[in-house]
Amino acid sequence: MTEPLNRSLAVPLTHWGVIRAHGADAAKFLHGQLTQDVLQLGRSQARIAGYCSAKGRLLASFVLWKTSDDEVLLACHTSVLAATLKRLSMFVMRAQCKLTDATDEISLQGLTGDRAAGETEGLPAWGKRDDAEGAWIRLPDVDGLARAWRVTSAASALAADPVALRAWQQLEIDSGIVTIEAATVDQFVPQMLNFELIGAVNFQKGCYPGQEVVARSQYRGTAKRRTFLFSCDEAIAAGQEVFHSADPEQPAGMVAGAVQSVDARSYRALVEVKLAALACGSLHLGAVDGALLTPRPLPYEVPVAEAA
Repeated sequence: MTEPLNRSLAVPLTHWGVIRAHGADAAKFLHGQLTQDVLQLGRSQARIAGYCSAKGRLLASFVLWKTSDDEVLLACHTSVLAATLKRLSMFVMRAQCKLTDATDEISLQGLTGDRAAGETEGLPAWGKRDDAEGAWIRLPDVDGLARAWRVTSAASALAADPVALRAWQQLEIDSGIVTIEAATVDQFVPQMLNFELIGAVNFQKGCYPGQEVVARSQYRGTAKRRTFLFSCDEAIAAGQEVFHSADPEQPAGMVAGAVQSVDARSYRALVEVKLAALACGSLHLGAVDGALLTPRPLPYEVPVAEAA
């Protein structure tokens, strides 16, 4: 890891926005829309969830948590917030649930290092602790580095720091957790992004949009595409196609998320790719003669036996 990733970070997360769901039916309504079990979500937990189309393709992804029995906050990428809020609102109908954009009312800060570890001591990954000013959410460690979100209702007093933000975003990519953004809307079934491996899909709950497709992919063992971590020496962005060295005609995958490394010498990317393309050859950005993608280890295991 480079030096800025070794030091403690405290940075406003300006690429995240927040949707507030408020009302007696807020949890019930979201439970019927998302891949996560919102009804059983405890006040001491946060969870990842997907929001799918009827065809099972992800339209948005969230980190969500309850602030009370009748309020749920959903953090998502700012580039998909407006469209997601509009679509969700279409289905509220008679439910006692009001959905609003709370981005200007909720401050999200990312912290790493000793303070993140100290403030969330004793919490597991995705554990939440409330206090008088808001909440702390412990995120999964990356390369042994503690990460946490600080959630408050006051505007962040932290000044914008592009280098610190890029360092935080690199940790987001290195965590192996994809956040749906505008360039990747309606491209992936949750399993393609390893969502069930990171606890973002609950297979015991009832129906939600796309549930049949997601369940079929799981129980029929039809996941032939997965997401892996790569580095690249050239600029790379979410939504770009990736090609296998042996097949110049058909893309082998798509970049699900990317960021320039904090040392500014390379890029990190989470790439959704055909499992069969990992058996031999190499992966390249944009074309078979494009920039080489170099595999890097994910912090969790991905089953690849189905590639055989």
